[in-house]
Amino acid sequence: MTAALGLLAACAAPAVAPPRPATPPTPPVAEAAPPPPSPESAAARSYYAQIQQALLSQGLMRTDGGGTDTPYTDRMLAETFLDIALHDEYQPGTGGLVASGGAPTTLRRWAGPVRVGLRFGASVSSELRATDTARVASFLARLSQVTGHPIRLDDQNPNFMLHIVTEDERRALGPAIQAALPGIGAGDVAGLTQMPRTTYCAVLAQSRGQGGVYTRAFAVVRAEHPDLLRLSCIHEEIAQGLGLPNDSPRARPSIFNDDEEFALLTRMDEDMLRILYNPALRPGMTLDEARPIVFDLAARIAGGAS
Repeated sequence: MTAALGLLAACAAPAVAPPRPATPPTPPVAEAAPPPPSPESAAARSYYAQIQQALLSQGLMRTDGGGTDTPYTDRMLAETFLDIALHDEYQPGTGGLVASGGAPTTLRRWAGPVRVGLRFGASVSSELRATDTARVASFLARLSQVTGHPIRLDDQNPNFMLHIVTEDERRALGPAIQAALPGIGAGDVAGLTQMPRTTYCAVLAQSRGQGGVYTRAFAVVRAEHPDLLRLSCIHEEIAQGLGLPNDSPRARPSIFNDDEEFALLTRMDEDMLRILYNPALRPGMTLDEARPIVFDLAARIAGGAS
């Protein structure tokens, strides 16, 4: 409509119009360059680049999702799911989260839509922001398709915050964590803001009362990671924040295994998410309550796997 109005106005113009002074083009607004990395951030970038290279040189951080060398049966899928979804890797302690040794827990997942708010630190370049925004959006669409649950980017009303930040920026996240997770303890905040080098990324999720329904989550990924390690963190922390909180040495092919064999969500991980969000299960179920249902679902989902 605007174009048509413009044409009508041109038709009404005099046959010989006086020349109009040329309007100089508006110069583009230069994007502010991110501040240079601090010595701590630069050291972290170098350290994690070496970590990724060492893992790749050992044939780890696979991106194929599992192949003929990683077969699994429906029984293996069910047992792995029970290990990952019905046990906790960490539990609350006086100084924050502490390793629990895989203590049994109840089943937890989201009931309402998962709305992911993606936030970048000021030191993160525009190129990295664009790359990671596209990656996160694509991954969320995949997760929504796999689970049948609404999961998407939402900048206006998020309930799952994902911060990609540098060393210095992560240490200043305390107020943002407390705003996103009301009532969180100081120790849990410190678990995110003071992550040791050996922790590549982390997520905290809050459930409503004792019912096992997640309502809020907050994940932190180090911006210093090279591309594959950063993407690996995005995959694992979002998937864990959906209700797969544990790691297990028996999980293969899976990202929920500390051996770092797989960098990205695998076909077994997708099957576990299908089980987790199947309506036959409900938040708050105990291990004994969930076990027969999980074995039945695994037989239907992966009965043909070999």
